[in-house]
Amino acid sequence: MQFRETELVYFSATGTTRKIIETIGSVLPGRKNAHNLLLKPIKDDFPITADRLTVAAMPVYNGRLPDYCTQSLIHLKGNNTPAIAVVVYGNREYDDALLELKTILEKNGFFVVGAAAFVARHSIFPQVATDRPDTNDLALVRDFTRKCTEKLDSLSAPEEFVPFEVKGNFPYKEAKPVPMKPSSGEDCNLCGTCAQICPVGAISVTETETRTDEGLCISCGACINACPSESRQYRGADYEKFKGKFIERFSRRKEPELFF
Repeated sequence: MQFRETELVYFSATGTTRKIIETIGSVLPGRKNAHNLLLKPIKDDFPITADRLTVAAMPVYNGRLPDYCTQSLIHLKGNNTPAIAVVVYGNREYDDALLELKTILEKNGFFVVGAAAFVARHSIFPQVATDRPDTNDLALVRDFTRKCTEKLDSLSAPEEFVPFEVKGNFPYKEAKPVPMKPSSGEDCNLCGTCAQICPVGAISVTETETRTDEGLCISCGACINACPSESRQYRGADYEKFKGKFIERFSRRKEPELFF
């Protein structure tokens, strides 16, 4: 099967998922259409025909896809459309997220030719997997992409496709919010950049302070990544206490996992 162009659908609050999907895109032939859900979520049904490949790359939050992402993914509508499913996690575990992503795509008319879980710098504890994805990771991303296209090229029709399983369990683990939330420090200059980038509108800026609605915040880290004064951070005694335990427990390098 041949495809004439590719839809690259991704959410990347801190840039690592974007790096992986851009590496995938660099290997694929033809025109690429990027859909950055951080900047523009998909709110209406988006039909994708069978002659276009779809690559969906999503972060893992606490072992699941962020609900913010699934609200866009459910609008992707395939018609025997080939897809590649990718999740990116911070070296702890991706639990049920890859199965969740693959299942959403399949229920919406896609057939997933390849799936992968790649490792990137942890968004809350950046001392874990600090330099990832590294050179070896990106080489594996490119090799994975080539294998997916070779598999697709070998098919003359979607009916020839043989489904495969990925790691994960159903029912999925309970989706719990991340308890730690970023905040602004005393050196915040009230520029409002964090409020502008926040995908869920959890941040407001007054003349005297920056406020975060912790009930809305999804702890994606976009505000930290965008803050020009580096004031926006995770902080506090509970954060510092948990950080040491997390680094000790999850610093051992994990390798990407690929499924075909």
